[in-house]
Amino acid sequence: MNLSFPHHETWLHRVNPGLKLVMFSLLFVVVILIHNPNVMFNVACAMLLLLVWSGHPWKRLLLYGSPFILVFISTSTGMMMFGKGVTTWWTWGLIHITQESFYRGMHLGFRALSMAAAGLLFGLTTRPVNLFYSLMQQWRLPPKYAYSFLAAMRMIPMLLEEFQTLRHAHRIRGVHQHVSKWNMYATLRRYAIPLLAQSIRRAQRIAIAMEAKGFANETKRTYYYAIHYSAVDSVFICYFVVMLTLAWGLGIRFPYVGVWDVR
Repeated sequence: MNLSFPHHETWLHRVNPGLKLVMFSLLFVVVILIHNPNVMFNVACAMLLLLVWSGHPWKRLLLYGSPFILVFISTSTGMMMFGKGVTTWWTWGLIHITQESFYRGMHLGFRALSMAAAGLLFGLTTRPVNLFYSLMQQWRLPPKYAYSFLAAMRMIPMLLEEFQTLRHAHRIRGVHQHVSKWNMYATLRRYAIPLLAQSIRRAQRIAIAMEAKGFANETKRTYYYAIHYSAVDSVFICYFVVMLTLAWGLGIRFPYVGVWDVR
């Protein structure tokens, strides 16, 4: 079962996956420390702009980003309507919108949107195999953990195919006609026990094979894929440095709102 979609590779696909993971992790720390809504809005726009080089069409990006848009709306509106503040804008029952809660809600919404864009960009431009090879070669991750994660990811499509096969077999045999569709426990047990037993047997075979191949040893290994640093990595780092610098400078010099700290 193929879980990926056709796309064209851009320069973001050639960035070292380990470096990309470190940069996005640092971005998460920086975003948490930003309390200026003007700066946060600029950072969110810069991360959304970076999705242009994801290599996927706009319709697919909108489909992937629709859950994050809902997160943005729910996070911002929840803080706006039920936050605390002094300057009241509108009140009705339990809903109390103030100036402070409005800016604080927008700030949290843009913070969630920027990190969602970073996570979506990382998932769309990074191959799992290259990521774990980079972690093993540049960041000294033990091979037994990296290959275990890769084996687990390879088992997900197989698990989905087994679920579909089991579901078709139950339909042919008429099992669903004898059990109420509202009996969730019976339905869960009917699918979970065979899938869990098959997964345990497959995991045991993979563990035995990995141990026979010497993955449990901490010896120096050779790799089929060699992951290196390149000039594209420098461009990627420069983009983040320039982006954060411009976001901070423009947010301070040309503010959109007269609020500097939402805490």
